[in-house]
Amino acid sequence: MPILAAEPNLFPENLLDDYVDEGAERRWWAIYTKSRQEKSLARQLLGMEVPFYLPLIPKTNLIRGRKFTSQIPLFGNYMFLFANEEERIKALTTERIVQLLPAPPHEEIAQDLLNVRALIAAGAPLTLESRLAIGTRVRVKSGALMGLEGCIISRRGEDRLLVGVRFLQQGASILIQDFQVEPI
Repeated sequence: MPILAAEPNLFPENLLDDYVDEGAERRWWAIYTKSRQEKSLARQLLGMEVPFYLPLIPKTNLIRGRKFTSQIPLFGNYMFLFANEEERIKALTTERIVQLLPAPPHEEIAQDLLNVRALIAAGAPLTLESRLAIGTRVRVKSGALMGLEGCIISRRGEDRLLVGVRFLQQGASILIQDFQVEPI
């Protein structure tokens, strides 16, 4: 049972699906935050109504014999901003940002983030992967993750589907069977 209400991790709710802001020249930015400032920055950006995405995953801890579940950032110190120049400057005024990195073209980063969100929503145990290895690109052909694209990697003798944010060279993987995927 969570002690606190769920933290904001996406604004607006349709940002990764079909968000269109007419007239604003927005682009994606990867934000490298100060240590342990991701959620605080997300709350501030929500208050300023600046579009962002912070991938959060559940983590269960055992403290004095009791289980506590909290939401932690999937990519430590990173979150994503979809902003025009004015909103980018607003975000910088929070004093929680170490560096803003311009992301690749909108379609590529948006698809990567959509894939990460789908993987988190599946609720399966995730493994954080750093420094993506080149592997076979595949698409899931059935089940809850149908349509999700990623690479097949092998970890400890198991095949895993790696969904990554290529720009950050980080991602998350999930255990998968070969019959569930097809090559792209």
